[in-house]
Amino acid sequence: MCGKFTQRKNLPWREFHDLLDMIGTEKAGDAPPPEVETITPMRFVPILRLDAQGEREWVPMRWGFSALSAANPAKPDHIHARAETIDVKPTFRAAFRERRGVLLVDSFNEGEELTPSKTLQYVVTPESGGLLAIAVLWEAWHHDGGGELLTFVMATVPPNNLLGEKFDRMPAVLAPDDIPAWLGEIEATPDELKAMLVTTEGRWDLSPEKKTPPPRKPTPQGELF
Repeated sequence: MCGKFTQRKNLPWREFHDLLDMIGTEKAGDAPPPEVETITPMRFVPILRLDAQGEREWVPMRWGFSALSAANPAKPDHIHARAETIDVKPTFRAAFRERRGVLLVDSFNEGEELTPSKTLQYVVTPESGGLLAIAVLWEAWHHDGGGELLTFVMATVPPNNLLGEKFDRMPAVLAPDDIPAWLGEIEATPDELKAMLVTTEGRWDLSPEKKTPPPRKPTPQGELF
């Protein structure tokens, strides 16, 4: 399942609002591709959610849930939530009801297991060049000293026809029209919300990942609070 994705690099978060208009749309003419960075579990990225007043906001969150009872959340317990059981699993059901968000990505990775010890990574990108809006759940882990760590997991679904030749899951990509209800701006039943988490077909570019320098190390746990 997806263990990496790319996101626009060094973009002021206030500009993420404008990126919502680029979900699923074609890239403009011969414009150069954006500079992106690779995100792995335990990294912090902007997640779109609703604030206490019901207004949209971008908030930094770490990729990976840790048990809310954990003494130290340094190692995530989950980075994905299966759409089929997202509303009934104890780890995810409360967040599914109350804490949903959106992650914008340019591409995501999937790994093909070649041998028990070797995996070939592929980068999956929409041929349109538009952004993908991935459905996420978020939670707040509270430190005994009063600090708060916001974390998220990515919803996953069965793969589409192309990806199914190599992989068994893919991220749940939201249709642009479903984003308001997924965030909670429009009332929707649990069944209606689950119906938004469907396999996305479309046209995709699937290419082996090029070897790049490793991403910077995650923020040390001692610096979270």
